[in-house]
Amino acid sequence: MRLTVSICILVAALLVVPVKAGQPINVTLVQLIANPEKFDGESIRVIGFLEIEFEGNVLYLHREDYENALLGNGIWVDVTPEMTKNSKSLSKNYVLLEGVFSARERGHMGMWSGSLKNIRRVQLWRAGDHAVK
Repeated sequence: MRLTVSICILVAALLVVPVKAGQPINVTLVQLIANPEKFDGESIRVIGFLEIEFEGNVLYLHREDYENALLGNGIWVDVTPEMTKNSKSLSKNYVLLEGVFSARERGHMGMWSGSLKNIRRVQLWRAGDHAVK
């Protein structure tokens, strides 16, 4: 009987993990920068100003943060091959990204406030794009 209960608990726990991983939580870059450990390992959805360049794939809080090299106001982005292919339309624009946040991995030379990995959604963010789908 105990074995059956243990197996049921184990199966239920394994079924819950993919559901959690599949549902990103909406966060702001301010939340990520201020409390990176709170979101470590979480599947997130975030909007920011993206720069794709050699040793500088970063999602910044604002365009001005990029222009003034305010490194603490950004997170490293583990760019996917598709993002690289579309870098001309994505780079230097506001985008919505979904992926897994890492507080421990801080990008090139550890200069950033965390990193976004395993990116599975990239979308240009335009004025009027109010509903996150």
